[in-house]
Amino acid sequence: MRQLLSHTLRALPVFFMMAALSAWPSHADPGVQVFPGMEIRQDSNLCTIGFIDPVARVAFTAGHCRGSGSVGDRNGNVIGMQAAFHDNTPNGATVDTNHVISDWETIQLAGDVGINPALPTGRILVEDPAIGAAPGMPVCHFGVVTGESCGTVEAVNNGWFTMANGVVSARGDSGGPVYTVTPDGRAVILGLFNSTWGQYPAAVSWPSVSGAARHTIVQASADSADLFVQ
Repeated sequence: MRQLLSHTLRALPVFFMMAALSAWPSHADPGVQVFPGMEIRQDSNLCTIGFIDPVARVAFTAGHCRGSGSVGDRNGNVIGMQAAFHDNTPNGATVDTNHVISDWETIQLAGDVGINPALPTGRILVEDPAIGAAPGMPVCHFGVVTGESCGTVEAVNNGWFTMANGVVSARGDSGGPVYTVTPDGRAVILGLFNSTWGQYPAAVSWPSVSGAARHTIVQASADSADLFVQ
């Protein structure tokens, strides 16, 4: 169990990687669907998909779930390729509440997989820039090991927040969607599951994830374009 501390931790190295997306090692079986809350495997790492951008055909999970390239489902179908990641999760038993945690990975989905925006519970998972994590608000988490568990946001920190009062997690839930259900029945994403610090499950906030990840994707595209111009 990791602990929350009030003193400052030194920043750990940050890693980025762009995968070669042109060579797919294999294809998914016809009818394979990719959805938030599904199980994925990267090398020996078991994790959970947290969100899918259906237009860009990009899936999001935790950066510490990264592997050597291809991403598969529980049956061994290759559903995509690791595109980029950022992971500065402290490598130890403690974390300062002032520490800025960034932990995300993007997966470029294969052209032959279908996209289903619904969680395993049946609710469609959506983005809403007007809704963000706040202390005391209702929150749910879905992981492939523990399923759906719900509680409340405990505290909001720098790019991440903790949860309590019923939210549980286990190894394999990393990257899973953390969301709130609005009065009109929508499941709005708040973040991606990161780890458990002390007694509190924690998630990186969705605005931090989506902003950083999409900036990286845009910058990589621009850099590639410059190579062709030169």
